[in-house]
Formats: sequence, structure tokens, C-alpha cells
Amino acid sequence: MHVPVQAIDREIWRDGVASDGARLIPEETPLALTYNGGTYAVMMGTPQNLEDFAVGFSLDEGIIKSVDDIKSLDVVRLDDGIELRMWLESEDAARISERRRHIAGPTGCGICGIDSIAEAIRPAAIVPPGQTFSPEQIMAAMQTIAPLQAINIQTRAVHAAAFWSPANGIVALREDVGRHNALDKLAGSLARSRTDASGGMVLLTSRVSVEMVQKTAAIGAPVMVAVSAPTALAVRAAEAAGITLIAIARSDGFEVFTHQGRITAHRAPEIIHVVA
Repeated sequence: MHVPVQAIDREIWRDGVASDGARLIPEETPLALTYNGGTYAVMMGTPQNLEDFAVGFSLDEGIIKSVDDIKSLDVVRLDDGIELRMWLESEDAARISERRRHIAGPTGCGICGIDSIAEAIRPAAIVPPGQTFSPEQIMAAMQTIAPLQAINIQTRAVHAAAFWSPANGIVALREDVGRHNALDKLAGSLARSRTDASGGMVLLTSRVSVEMVQKTAAIGAPVMVAVSAPTALAVRAAEAAGITLIAIARSDGFEVFTHQGRITAHRAPEIIHVVA
């Protein structure tokens, strides 16, 4: 249960005829996030890029302000799940003890266990203006995701979150059975590599709900692009956060819901693709 993909035997029915064979499917594992010895949350996720997940979740939840706030991080593999054990400075630990929530989240749960309406719809961070992008750049960026989704190529069952910049193309891409987890993993990857997100775009293979906007704002990216539609609350949150929200991005175009001024009609320069 600690590998991201499993080969499972199954019976196949096609055109009324049965046959046997194995299929590659993604693993789903309990991931416990603990701080200074206390469990904060238990999420279901794909057991890959777990250091990124631990750091990104901690940043996106507001538990830490910087990757440097984590004194140590250990990935402990148990029989029935994986613990991500983090130790923080004493002042951070004291703050967590006041808001600790013991939750068993469904796959990729974004705001499971939040104990107040105000916390669920908390204002996102305000994103600085950043740079502008052309329609050609947006379309090219989205088309680069699928060939880089190693787990999804095998299983057709996981989400991806990626970061794209004009200079480097896809800088990092992370996958998970949960769309929120994928974005947390991306946030952790960018934080650990000290990547400045203000000059690029967050790309999503999922729909956009309010917590996805909140996480993108925490990353500091001025633009987010998704293949599916946003919720109305996500649009309002993106507008308030200064994020350009682009959705329904398909092979024939896309729709811009907020801060349209970042989209301009200049042609895209040639780019290279580097995946961390």
C-alpha cells in the first residue's frame, strides 16, 4: 500500500465476452500529518512526493509561514498508513495546539474538519500583479500536462497540479488521487526549491473550488488555469485575491472569469520544459 500504483486482477467484459487480466490502478493510503507529536489531520492520498505534501499542506493550511519553520520532517511508513512527522518551533506548536483538528478526510478533502463557516471561506492571500500571458502560452502550457502525468498515463485515475513559467515551461508537476493533495504537493515542491511563483501559472486537471483558489493564492501565483469549470464562490474568491481564474481550458480555447487584464494578444516565445 506504500507504492503509488498497484496491479490488480479483474474480470473484463467487452461485447458480451469475459476475459481475465490485470489493471494498473492508483493506491489510496491514509496519510497522517503530525506536528510536535500530535496528529493534526489524516488525509487519504497517493503515497508519492510525501515531503512535498507535508510542506505544502502546512503552508496552505497556514500552520507555517515558511518551509524554514519545519525543524525536521520524517516520513514513517506503518502497516496501515504513513505518518508525516514534523517538528516545529515552540511558538508554532503552541498555535497548533489551539486549533488542532483530528479528522479522517475523504480522498483529497480540501476543508474537512473546519469547525466554523468563517474559517471555511476565509479570505485568500492577495496576489501581486505578476506578468501577462498570451492565449498561445496558456494553450501550450495546458497541452504539456498530459504527457508528463506518469501515474495518470498508467491508471487514468489521478489529478495533476503543475506550475508553468515562460522561461522554463513546466517547472514542477505533482499527481494524486485527490485534487487538493496534488495542489498541496505542488506548493511544497515550489517552496522546497525556493521557486518564485509570481511569474507563472498554476495548472489544474480538475475543477476549481474555493479551497483551490486559497491554495493557489498561498503559493503566490497570479494565474490559475483548469480544465473544468469553477464554482461561483471560487470566482468570487479569485476576484478578491487578485488571481486571474481561467477555466474550461480545452483544445479549442478557454474562458477567463476574473482579472482578464493579464491575458494579452502577443505571441508566445519558444520555451523549454523542465520538470522537478
